[in-house]
Amino acid sequence: MTSIERTAYPRFKRLITARELHVFFTPSEEERAWAEGVTDTDEHQLALLVALKSYQRMGCFPKAHDVPDQVVEFVRRAAELPESTLPVYASGRTAERYRSWVRERCQVRYDGPAARTLAEETMRVEAASKNNPADLINIALEKLVEAGLEIPRFSTLDAMASTVRGQVNEEILAGIRGRMTGKERARLLGLADVIGLDGKTLFNALKQNPGRATWSHFKRLKGHVEWVDGLGDPGKWLEGVAAAKVSDFAGEAEAQDAGTLKDYTEARRVALIACLAAKARMRARDDVATMFCKRMAAKAKKAREELAEIHRQQQEIVERLIGNYRTLLQQVDQEGPAQRARARAAALTKEALDALEGLDEESSASEVAQRLGGKVSPAFLLLAEGCWSSRTAWARCCRRWTGSAGSRPSTHRSRRSPPTTATTGRCCCTGT
Repeated sequence: MTSIERTAYPRFKRLITARELHVFFTPSEEERAWAEGVTDTDEHQLALLVALKSYQRMGCFPKAHDVPDQVVEFVRRAAELPESTLPVYASGRTAERYRSWVRERCQVRYDGPAARTLAEETMRVEAASKNNPADLINIALEKLVEAGLEIPRFSTLDAMASTVRGQVNEEILAGIRGRMTGKERARLLGLADVIGLDGKTLFNALKQNPGRATWSHFKRLKGHVEWVDGLGDPGKWLEGVAAAKVSDFAGEAEAQDAGTLKDYTEARRVALIACLAAKARMRARDDVATMFCKRMAAKAKKAREELAEIHRQQQEIVERLIGNYRTLLQQVDQEGPAQRARARAAALTKEALDALEGLDEESSASEVAQRLGGKVSPAFLLLAEGCWSSRTAWARCCRRWTGSAGSRPSTHRSRRSPPTTATTGRCCCTGT
């Protein structure tokens, strides 16, 4: 039996919110006046209003004990009836008469045979492509509402869906078996037979996993595809059968083992194995393509890494060659730019030294400029003069130093360090 929760069949919720009560179960002034005019007691008035609002919400008449107490209480307060009022009928005929009034007010006709016929026809058409009873029930409910017919009970629709689905499935399986030759049927039925001493059957080979993307598995899978193709032509067997039905039949066969599969009738068993073989064929080809793509992706990744390593090695070789070529040019090309620049710098230095020959260290920057013939920038002369003055002041300061007892100044003076004694000494300004 199909669970009612899995379908769209109207039913009361376990917990109804205040908003839902206000929107769906509040009787209007016209409905209250109508119920008060056609009934003779408060109980009948409340029962009629509850039946009316329930039918408007659900499309059918629920049983009295299925109506939640909070709905009854809400309708009673909205109709301003006494607290002790209960929705009861004087007799069954009264209840049937009230239901007729509700149908007339909602403009819905009650025709049980017509509703069942429409539901069965709808389910039979949809069962050719759908296998879930809940889907068949939902589609039948939609057609009944469009036709303005009262919805039958859920148990009626559930039993109808189960019966119709079984009949349609048997017709489809019979058609699959009829499109197969005798050899093909014998070949498929033989898959469930035990071969060898290990007790295994070829039926389990239809459900195998492709495994990891290795070349050994790829070769094995290629052989599996050839074996599945040798079973027959599934396209001819399943001609005109919806893909959803093939998938459902294959899933049913895949859930069984060779032992339980033999409990089916021969006609049903061969049709289910045919669907499983068609699914195994598609799955094997997809696995081959997927595994091939994975292997190619792995090869491409490895090739990119090797290419990057080759590029790195070639770059190192090129850099070494450039360095060696630069050294070679410096040693061989005597007339090159670097050699000419170095010779020009040496000539300019010699010219400057020759011009400044015999010049005292205490000479000023103007004397230096005069010797060089005014070829030096004035800013450079000022900078040189400042540096020379700082050096001269530091040298004069360092001459005032004190040595240890008994020490004598050294006659050797360095331009880069203050004078020291022959043994020990200390500078007067730096303390070293």
